[in-house]
Amino acid sequence: MGASTTTPSVPVGHPFDAEIEDERAGWDELLELIHSLDPVEIARPGYYRDPDWSVADLVAHLGMWLAEAGIQLERIQAGTYERGDVDIDALNAEFRSGMRGQPWSVVFTQAQASRYRMLEVWYALPLRDEAAAWWVAKAGAHHYHEHLGRLRSWVAYLQRDRDRHQA
Repeated sequence: MGASTTTPSVPVGHPFDAEIEDERAGWDELLELIHSLDPVEIARPGYYRDPDWSVADLVAHLGMWLAEAGIQLERIQAGTYERGDVDIDALNAEFRSGMRGQPWSVVFTQAQASRYRMLEVWYALPLRDEAAAWWVAKAGAHHYHEHLGRLRSWVAYLQRDRDRHQA
């Protein structure tokens, strides 16, 4: 299964051109890794320890940050954004609680829809904005890259484990 996804059109000469390409490349790599797994592997805890996450938990985490970034970008676009400290730990706990127990189909659909909405609002921003750049990095390419190394290792482990059990 390929990694391509449908995304909104990017205006030519967008002020975030480089970041847009980084986000797309990171998301495509995430999808490629995820699509190499079967449903049991996606749900298997062990991706992270303390808390014990599965790939589904990771995708839920990313999807919730994409949703939050979309909300904040909408505020930036509307001129109602208020700068302030973001309690990342509190948001992570809230997001984890909100998505706990959701089936993979819900988790994946939520992440895809949240990404699409975030991109749609981001691409509509006419000017480069420091707050928008922070939210896009926190939810997009920079955030993906925080998790990709561990995801690559976990996927390789799961695939080796699958091969051992099939042999």
